[in-house]
Amino acid sequence: MAGPSGGRAGKRAGDGAPIALLVLGHGAGGSVDALDLTAVHDAAVAAGLVVALVTQPYRVAGRRAPAPAGHLDEAWRTVVDGLTERFPGLPLIVGGRSSGARVACRTAGAVGAAGIVTLAFPLHPPGKPERSRAEELGTGLPTLVVNGSADPFGVPDAAPGVEVVVLEGERHDLRKAPETVGLAVLGWLHARGWAR
Repeated sequence: MAGPSGGRAGKRAGDGAPIALLVLGHGAGGSVDALDLTAVHDAAVAAGLVVALVTQPYRVAGRRAPAPAGHLDEAWRTVVDGLTERFPGLPLIVGGRSSGARVACRTAGAVGAAGIVTLAFPLHPPGKPERSRAEELGTGLPTLVVNGSADPFGVPDAAPGVEVVVLEGERHDLRKAPETVGLAVLGWLHARGWAR
């Protein structure tokens, strides 16, 4: 499915009605074809979710540098609102990797999300732990963080409502064992009744 941002949605697998809607965004310089996003997409579709992988307009236009945060958030909200209209009544889980995770956290309340999945959440710029972004995870919604132990952007601490899975030896790209990322997300979704 193509949307106004160039997003696409995967078809759910199996029989029966979809159980939830999962919307995921990409990292700042990356795409929705990142290995960890693909692994989460495939695991969630197989578990009965509708999954949308959303490409931000600046990437659709061929630019690598991200738009300002306000523009990213606005484009994201527009696409998510369209998806929730298309799939009414489903629990909405938002998320993404890196920059996409930050967008999902900042907008989760506004779009009516039930939960958030963050991959490689960039806790701080590399080498600058004093510039923490931990407050973005404090949404009050159930949140899963999957980060690598060797991520130069840091690893958030667990907090009330925020579950953190640390994958040993993984860096920011989470590409050593993407299937492990998919399984971590699937387990979290299943525990909350958002996956079969």
